[in-house]
Order: sequence, then C-alpha cells, then structure tokens
Amino acid sequence: MKLNHPMFAQIRAATLRLIDKGPSAATAAIQQALAELGLRDAAAAAPATPAPAAPAMRDINPPPAGAPAARQGDTIELNDGGAHAAKVGGGARREAPQAKAGGRDGNGNASGAAQGSPQAGAHDAAGGGSTPGQDAVAHATAVAQDMLNRMGIPVDIQASINAGMQAGMQNGLKNFDMKNFEMPKFDLGGDFSGLDLPGQQGSKATPAPLPPGAKFISGSYANHAGSRNYKLYIPSSYHGQAMPLLVMLHGCTQDPDDFAAGTQMNQVAEEMQCLVVYPEQTRSANNSRCWNWFNAIDQQRGQGEPSLIAGIAQQVIEEYPVNERQVYVAGLSAGGAMAVIVGTLYPELFAAVGVHSGLPFASAQGLPSALTAMKRGAKAPHQGGASRPIIVFHGDRDAVVNPRNGEQVMAQGLGGGAAEAPSVQSGSVPNGHRYTQTTHNQADGSLLAEHWVVHGAGHAWSGGSASGSYTDHKGPDASREMMRFFKTVS
Repeated sequence: MKLNHPMFAQIRAATLRLIDKGPSAATAAIQQALAELGLRDAAAAAPATPAPAAPAMRDINPPPAGAPAARQGDTIELNDGGAHAAKVGGGARREAPQAKAGGRDGNGNASGAAQGSPQAGAHDAAGGGSTPGQDAVAHATAVAQDMLNRMGIPVDIQASINAGMQAGMQNGLKNFDMKNFEMPKFDLGGDFSGLDLPGQQGSKATPAPLPPGAKFISGSYANHAGSRNYKLYIPSSYHGQAMPLLVMLHGCTQDPDDFAAGTQMNQVAEEMQCLVVYPEQTRSANNSRCWNWFNAIDQQRGQGEPSLIAGIAQQVIEEYPVNERQVYVAGLSAGGAMAVIVGTLYPELFAAVGVHSGLPFASAQGLPSALTAMKRGAKAPHQGGASRPIIVFHGDRDAVVNPRNGEQVMAQGLGGGAAEAPSVQSGSVPNGHRYTQTTHNQADGSLLAEHWVVHGAGHAWSGGSASGSYTDHKGPDASREMMRFFKTVS
C-alpha cells in the first residue's frame, strides 16, 4: 500500500515532538499524534496501562553501599536513531529499504535495515484486507509505541486503545485486533529511508563470505552473573601463533552478525591478523538488547555484564594463544558506553579502548539520568583513575547521544595524563564527510588518545557498510583507524 505524504508528515512531526518533549510529555504527544489522524476520541478515552516490564539482569552480589539499586524495567534503547536491522518485540523482525548508496545513520542520511514494532510483525499480511482507518491507526500506534519502548516508558498504547474500543468507540475500528495484526510491507512513495517505520521493505543483512581458512564460530560463557553467547572471528592467517584480541560490543537491537557486517571489522582483522570476539546481549537482560551501561550493578568490577564481557575475553585467551598485551575492547552506542566501563574496571586486561557514539563511565545510575546523559551529556562524569589509551569517534549531528559525551569520554580517558598540547588536523572523505582529528601524546611523545569528530554524521558507525545497521559510509573508516590506533599504542 502507499503511505500518503500528509500522513507521513503527521507521523514524523508527532515523533519528533515526542523526542523533544521527553518522557514526561510522552502520553500527551501520543494523544496528539492520534488526534491528527482523526482519532481524538480514541486518544482521549484511552487510559494508560503499564506494559509488563522486561526482566532486568540480576546478580548475586548487591551493588556497593550507597549506590542506587538497579530496578526491574530500567532498560533503555540507546542505539536507535532509525537505522538498523533488528529483532524486537516477540521476536518479530522487519527490514528497511536500502539507500541509494552506502550505509545510513540515525539521522537518516543513508540506508540500512530497520527495527520492527513490538505491536506488529514484519511479515506479509495474512489474508483479509484492512480499511484505511485501520492502516492509519496501526502505523501511528506502532511508531508511537516504538518510540516509547526506545525511551523505556512502560505505557502500552494498544491496551489503552483496546480499552477505549471496549467502551464503545464508534470509529470503524471496533473489531480491529492489533495484537494479532500482521503489518504489511509498504512503499513510502519516495526516498524516506531515513525514517524508521514499521513494515518498511528492505533486505536482511547477510554476513560477508569468509576468506578460505577463516572461521566465524559461536561460543558461550557463564559465571555467577549469568551467561552470554558470543561469536569469534579467526583469520585465515591463524596457525597457532599468538595474535591480538579485540572485543567488539554491539549497540541496541544489534547482534554479532549485524555488527560484524556493518563495521567490517572482520575484514580489517583479516588484514591485520587479529582475533575478534563479539559478545551478544540477551533479550532477557534488556528487551532492546542494549548493554545495561546505566545500571549501578553493571558498573562494578566482578559483577553483572562487565564480569561477563571480561570473562568472555579471558575464555578466548585460555583457548587461543592471544598476546595478552594486545587485548582491546571497543563498542558502538550502548556498546561504546559498556566498553568504557569494562576498560575502566579491567585495566590489567584491556590495553586500549575504542568508543563510537558512546558515553563516559558511570554517566547514569538509572533511566532518568540515562536519558539526561544521552540528550545533554553526563551532569557530573566520574573523575579519577589513571589515563589509558583511548580512541573516540562521534558524529557532530548525533541526535541520539549528544556529541558532548564524546568530549567527556576523552576527558575521562586522558585523566590528566597528556603532557603535550594536542595536535589538531582536519580532513575529508572523498564525496563524504569532513572530520577533525585531535591527537594527544604522552611526555615521551608516544600516542595516548585520539578524538575524531565526524562533521555531518549522526548516530552511526563511521565508514561502515550498508550490509549492517547503524552505518554511515561517508565517514572515515572507524574500524581501520581503531585497529591502527590499537596496534600503535601497544
């Protein structure tokens, strides 16, 4: 079916209002969005009914004294600017159209695969046609519900609408069962690939063919905090010799295959002879598969997700001859925030940290402070600790994680360790983005940190491939620059 442009504009406007106003105005924004589609009575009659909260990951060790306890349902989808392919809701998956070239970022600059709504599947419609009014409310409700889920707001729009229907609303939707409705794929009638809408057509990201002799194998690790699966890339050049190891932490809604495809880190590792392991977040720990960087229990050494990620690295080290002085951790968005945490808590394990569109250590202790940090930067970033080698990438048009967070990550990483004035150089990618690279050196002239600001880029992996989500091919190659940095500092 065709989505007419006036309705498209209304949905987009309502969604942007929801982002700008924040969680406190979410309900009003939803009601206004439905009203603009001629469903004012439905919005007014619908009481807010909390949705069942996703179970939070539990740890047998309590948070330290004075630290806020992690609360069930305190989950937030960080890496979600509308440019990904992901499983959501009850395992439903949907896909987005490919852009004319390259990847796409969270601001809609290019293409990738997109996320589905928890209220609607991504399959073809199964029999029986629907009316224009049903299609309109389905799309509007799905977009609004998706945004609420991304911000961790426990409001079930469908339950509210159903309650209104049961009260006798006469709007032509009385017998409409959205819970069992299968969202049809539709044509937007234009190049609107930057907007993440339920049912958008696209192709599933597929892993690149492996070079002869290379392997991309699955594994798992468990400790007192739970268990996590992972995938390990072994380059074709591996024949039992010691190699560096890079831990790559995906963003929200992503998985190891998607992250590997988008970042192309396996291809870089093949060239530079490096093992790469991709831990996988579970839906039971976070409904959007985000690493729980904002929970107090997941900011402690030996507890929660940091212990699991460090444990995965240790397990690979025990099973393969890894050069233990060349173990690194990097991540995107929520994964970038967790990379900072893991690198800070386990400095003896990780020689350097790479952060793309992430946040500083202990920048939040719960959902409200997480939303604030994402939008404005951390209010009072954690200070202290020795300096450590770190490389940071951030788009200066990132509307999901404020670029100020990149500056704060750098300040934390430096820790007063840079002895020389930084050097600043600018450049540009042919037919792509401009960038500013700031380099910090230690007293002996050795490299300590790099901060790359990609001008015009949003919430996406710089220089990535459209075969994965959250990528922007117009930026400098973050994967190659990170690997070069890691090799240099170690």
